[in-house]
Amino acid sequence: MATFDFAPLYRSAIGFDRFAQLVDDALRSDAQVSYPPYNIELVAEDQYRITMAVAGFSRDELELETERDVLKVTGRRQRSETKSTYLHRGIAARDFEHRFSLADHVKVVGASLDNGLLHIDLVREVPEALKPRRIAIGGADVHLIDQKAA
Repeated sequence: MATFDFAPLYRSAIGFDRFAQLVDDALRSDAQVSYPPYNIELVAEDQYRITMAVAGFSRDELELETERDVLKVTGRRQRSETKSTYLHRGIAARDFEHRFSLADHVKVVGASLDNGLLHIDLVREVPEALKPRRIAIGGADVHLIDQKAA
């Protein structure tokens, strides 16, 4: 497995320690989550949609939760009291928990369940204080407050 040295990044950039941690976590995760299958779509600039195939799950069996910068999607099937005998079982009916790491200022704005697909809408809302702004350069009308000789 390849290892990366982020020391040069730390010398010249501030605040990228979280990025290094994300890369490290991605390299360490051996088990890739494959159930349920999902898509991540860029809908428009700063708008995203996660679509998960959750066939057989009802609204009551699905739960979405955000905590800090993590979106957790959980599916817990209610167990049927009748025992079925399957000749072939190709539809997965297992519980799942999937976590998505969200970038700064990305928020979940809605979710819907339609035809077995769970759609989760996200948007990046950068606060006004963090958006780029122009700074005017002052003219020659700068006044000195104290010009006394010592």
